[in-house]
Amino acid sequence: MARDTSIQHVRNIGIAAHIDAGKTTVTERILYTTGKKHKIGTVDDGTAEMDWMVQERERGVTITAAATTCFWHNCALHLIDTPGHVDFTVEVERSLRVLDGAIALFCAVGGVEPQSETIWHQAERYGVPRIAFVNKMDRVGANFARTLAMMHERLGANPLPLQLPIGEGNTFVGITDLLTQKALYWNSEDFGQTYREVELWQLSEHGGESPALPTREQIARARENLCESVAAEDDALLEKYFAGEELTCAELVGGIRTATLNGTLVPVLCGSALKNVGVQPLLDAVINFLPSPLDVPPIQGTIPDALPYQNSIQNLVINNVDDGPGKTTVAPPEMHAERLANDEKAERLANDEKAERMANDEAPFSALAFKVVSHPTVDKLVYCRVYSGTLRRGEVVMNVSTGKRERINRILQMHANKEAVRDAAYAGDIVALVGLKHTKTGDTLTEPAHPILLASIDFPPPVISIAIEPERASDADALEETLQKLMDEDPTFTVGIDKETGQRIISGMGELHLEILTDRMLREFGVNARVSQLQVAYRETIGSAAEARGTHIHKTDEEGIYGDVTLTVEPLARGAGFQFADTTDETHIPRHYIPSIQHALRRAMGTGALIGYALQDIKVTLTGGSMHPTDSSEIAYEAAAVLAFENAVRKANPLLLEPIMQIHVTVPDAHVGKVIGDLNARRAQIHESGMRQETVTIIKALIPLSETFQYTTSLRSMTQGRGAFTLEFSHYDVVPKSFVLVQSVQ
Repeated sequence: MARDTSIQHVRNIGIAAHIDAGKTTVTERILYTTGKKHKIGTVDDGTAEMDWMVQERERGVTITAAATTCFWHNCALHLIDTPGHVDFTVEVERSLRVLDGAIALFCAVGGVEPQSETIWHQAERYGVPRIAFVNKMDRVGANFARTLAMMHERLGANPLPLQLPIGEGNTFVGITDLLTQKALYWNSEDFGQTYREVELWQLSEHGGESPALPTREQIARARENLCESVAAEDDALLEKYFAGEELTCAELVGGIRTATLNGTLVPVLCGSALKNVGVQPLLDAVINFLPSPLDVPPIQGTIPDALPYQNSIQNLVINNVDDGPGKTTVAPPEMHAERLANDEKAERLANDEKAERMANDEAPFSALAFKVVSHPTVDKLVYCRVYSGTLRRGEVVMNVSTGKRERINRILQMHANKEAVRDAAYAGDIVALVGLKHTKTGDTLTEPAHPILLASIDFPPPVISIAIEPERASDADALEETLQKLMDEDPTFTVGIDKETGQRIISGMGELHLEILTDRMLREFGVNARVSQLQVAYRETIGSAAEARGTHIHKTDEEGIYGDVTLTVEPLARGAGFQFADTTDETHIPRHYIPSIQHALRRAMGTGALIGYALQDIKVTLTGGSMHPTDSSEIAYEAAAVLAFENAVRKANPLLLEPIMQIHVTVPDAHVGKVIGDLNARRAQIHESGMRQETVTIIKALIPLSETFQYTTSLRSMTQGRGAFTLEFSHYDVVPKSFVLVQSVQ
């Protein structure tokens, strides 16, 4: 069966922005304009189709990335609406990993807000071309020019306005299209489904139909900037431009498309999604400027046959790591089996054979699983981006990440939580698959005869934790099963065990993240559980280098046990994790025992010497040891390595680390002094305090996560309910010694 839409007419795009910039509203208007739905939904009323979860509709905030497909001018738009709240950054991360292009949304009042910067840099990391849409031009305080300036200053972008707004705030009535040189006025009678076009030359200098129309000088200056910027990206156009010839609309569109795909220019449009103004030109821009699967480089990977799967200890991971008495017990992400699958997913050596897959239906099938979702009638849905080849229902695929074969029972085209059955999926498609039992986020699926391993997806570590227990013994199995399903869905959600209390400790990206997950346990999965207060995911490290020796030597009547290890530990930069080096030779320790020693040292990183939290940012160098011709064994060397490591860490000035968050506080000028004083009392380091508008100030600071609990209530109290803030994980840093003493006593 042939595909319905040719691959050059496919667009895989996402809508990403700071919370409350209007992503879901834009998506709803796109679905309405393209005829995908025939009734307007709103976030405030809880009727937005893409916000289908109960928790989303109750809170008016997008929690999970929702996928849909619609059509515009014979092009298929595979669209993903992503969350804007920092707690759900995993949804943005994995969506950008598989998308070809993105619409970066900005609020005309807020401009470039904190999460906008994060998302922008995520898109840059994945090389995703973007167009920008300045939304909410009808709101009081809207400022198109300021938003452009903020894009340049804060994002380092080169914004290229293709439109100018006709008015701002209460006077906003339409847009001026610099490409076609027409003024566009939307009709309110049909809720913006149609608009009138008026040639600019027909309007007087003072606005004609609208006094808010930009002046001829403003339009001419913007048009000249457009032509000059596009011509600078193309030698042929530049020659024509310098010759004084007028660039045609088609030439400008072609030049803008090339510059957008290269990432040198960012086309900027504007409008009001709430009033359905500017949606049609936005859709046209998606078709004209964002790439099809053929316009992006072929997906890169490695051929697993180049070297056999290794039982590498480098990525061997431990689940349920014990972090200490009554404390947050989440190991670093590299130490969770559920996050990295199993040993067969070990790192490839540098000389692995590289390969690529072209976006072609006839090429060998390859796809990346980027999202796993629990489903009420089947085991789970696995969302996949097909990069090459064709997948048909009933076929068997190879999960290259695990080495297992799986059969595709059904192929679904998703529209939020609704589904339509398809017989096949083709290169460039984003679909959900049913029947995959052993596939997790980041796994590669391929044709068994032509395997290729694609790069997986990296996720930030969790920073906040709570203890959770079943209310009754009969709920224990259901709780365990539910926690496993939630971990499969969300790679930033982890589960550990406190070794002293035996409590289950769940960890996530923030208070809202854990609140949503625990609410889902009760309402969606029907699990009755008790949760404790939030705790901070502390870590430990060392402040200096140290050397120690460990021995595990015993002699019995039947056999002897001999292990002798000498090693050094030294601190690494923040975020470096764990590194292992070996400077010994066969005369010290037999080579076949080295992997076991490294394995044991990774496990030892799970418990620090100071209080018992997991260790990080440490390099361990195996410098010496000795062997016995008959009594040496793997177990003996493991035990000796752990003893040496524990002794060395105790001598290396152990330090307690705490998660430091970036906080952006928006506060009325009248309350700035009070808020800054409160932040200083919370150990915050204020980096910037600047005015966004005449009466509102944004305070940027770094603050320990432990000082932010219940900050929402405090800020509202200090600002009479008018203050707001956002948090984002920044890094781990050393806790003051006085605070460490308090923690050790608790």
